[in-house]
Amino acid sequence: MQHLTVNGVTIDDTFAEAFGMRATAIIITGPNRKWARQAVVTMTGFATSVIGCGCEAAIDVELSPSQTPDGRPGCRVMIFAVSTDELQKQLQNRLGQCVLTSPGSACFADLKGETELKMGAALRYFGDGWQVSKKFGGRHYWRVPVMDGEFLCEATTGMTKAAVGGGNLLLLAQTSAKALVAAEAAVGAIEKVPGAIMPFPGGVVRSGSKVGGKYKGMMASTNDAFAPTLRGVVKSELGPDINAVLEIVIDGETSDAVAAAMKAGIAAVTELGPEKGAARISAGNYGGKLGKFHYHLKDLLP
Repeated sequence: MQHLTVNGVTIDDTFAEAFGMRATAIIITGPNRKWARQAVVTMTGFATSVIGCGCEAAIDVELSPSQTPDGRPGCRVMIFAVSTDELQKQLQNRLGQCVLTSPGSACFADLKGETELKMGAALRYFGDGWQVSKKFGGRHYWRVPVMDGEFLCEATTGMTKAAVGGGNLLLLAQTSAKALVAAEAAVGAIEKVPGAIMPFPGGVVRSGSKVGGKYKGMMASTNDAFAPTLRGVVKSELGPDINAVLEIVIDGETSDAVAAAMKAGIAAVTELGPEKGAARISAGNYGGKLGKFHYHLKDLLP
């Protein structure tokens, strides 16, 4: 494999391979920032990978009161799934169990699309016949009576079929501490890119995977080529100076959003340099045979 170097950081001449997904975006607000975030954090919990969670979800951006429909603090949340039916299921369940239940919450659509997903149109039945339909400014809402007043939820939100899941960066470092510093720098930069989320804990995943495994029924198993402790017993991608690898996985509302996020992450890591962070940046792919979106690292250099 050929390599490039930026500020002492080696960049592999490889690409991240990503897949088409379905996605939606909503705005969740609360009586203050604490409770707006609480509803969002609960809703996006256990949403790291469609392999085991059904969807991938995270905060896209935090919003000030001047940026939300009801003039309260909030967050824009993005949710990704492999099918329209699964996205509808995940959206409805998470809104009903995590947002409807959160004190003072409200929910609004924030994506337009030809396909509409039910929000208040499904949750209204919790009102047991006391729910009220309201149309205002060309938008349709449901007001559902709850014990602290009313839960206001827009009837539907749009869905895009142009979303992309699985953009990624592999950050290779001399120590786990340096890998984490690099990963945190990348996450901080990517968080500023609109329309892109990182669904794993804090935006980072240590258990990178490959397709399949030796045990029956395993859809994915440890990425042994990038596991430092297996360097002597498998065909490893790691040199003797690499002792830790962390991955950043990126989902985007569009392909351009994924590319912009990866570019921002690479710039942040290379700015640190190998003495403080990662010594090398790579990416995960499947030989280009499974996902139609390919993000070549050399095209994303700062």
